[in-house]
Amino acid sequence: MLPETMTCVEISQPGGPEVLKTATRPCPRPGPGQVVIKVAAAGINRPDVLQRQGAYPAPPGASDLPGLEVSGTVAALGDGVTAPALGAAVCALAAGGGYAEYVAVDARHCLPVPQGFDMVQAASLPETFFTVWHNVFERGALKAGETLLVHGGAGGIGTTAIQLAKALGAKVYATAGGAAKAQACRDLGADRAIDYTAEDFVEVIKAETKKGVDVILDMVGGEYIPRNIKALAADGRLVSIAFLKGSTAEVNFMPVMLKRLTLTGSTLRPQSDDAKARMAASLRERVWPLISGGSIRPVVHATFPLADAAEAHRLMEANTHVGKIVLVV
Repeated sequence: MLPETMTCVEISQPGGPEVLKTATRPCPRPGPGQVVIKVAAAGINRPDVLQRQGAYPAPPGASDLPGLEVSGTVAALGDGVTAPALGAAVCALAAGGGYAEYVAVDARHCLPVPQGFDMVQAASLPETFFTVWHNVFERGALKAGETLLVHGGAGGIGTTAIQLAKALGAKVYATAGGAAKAQACRDLGADRAIDYTAEDFVEVIKAETKKGVDVILDMVGGEYIPRNIKALAADGRLVSIAFLKGSTAEVNFMPVMLKRLTLTGSTLRPQSDDAKARMAASLRERVWPLISGGSIRPVVHATFPLADAAEAHRLMEANTHVGKIVLVV
């Protein structure tokens, strides 16, 4: 039986971390095709920060509460749901509402908690693995034997991209800010970590590859955009997933034409439920066996109680972490 109410963390108004406040709300009920998860842990992601600031509103029909990934147990089934089963331990992608004791999600967006994982580790998986799989391997079409450059290699997306690309046979370069973060990238399997505070990634890529890299995963944008184009090999693919330095840049498109480059990108949250279900099915088939087999391990930097979500956001904005930050419910 679901309770009538639950504790959650809501955005009281757009602003800094202090606007995250605990509140009591009605417990969600599952709609057709949905399950309600009793949340054990919830991952923190950059889009949560943007939503808190008022720059990334929830899509129509989604909860206005932050939180895009959770782990926990299935507490209720909506009409038409046959899997996952009631009581199953799952992690799931959510369109919102993860900073709460209960959340309703599309049943098709649930994945089993990998063997040997605790709930904190499991909560760190969905948002980053959906994002990396779709952008690096579907949009970027990275193949075994090719080269990948990951910007922000020490973050949640970066640590996932390094490990997954290596596990699937690619050579990986990663940028990171400072010697400690660069070493963390190497420890995760990066063939070359580039400290962007001391090195120019374009020059390093040119010197080491002689031709450029095949795929770049970029969340920086701004002045990185033309530099990325210089760092790509012929037939290379630039995949943009965020713009920490802005979404506009002056670009000379002649190299795009001469090198036959592809410039693409995506955001995950606004995509259709069917598209996310297709990604989940691919992850279950191609990636979950690697995780369960120990080839890939999530990097969890810190955990916070749900009520301390503001402190978790302050840590994310300080940009001193390596890997994921997780709320424990």
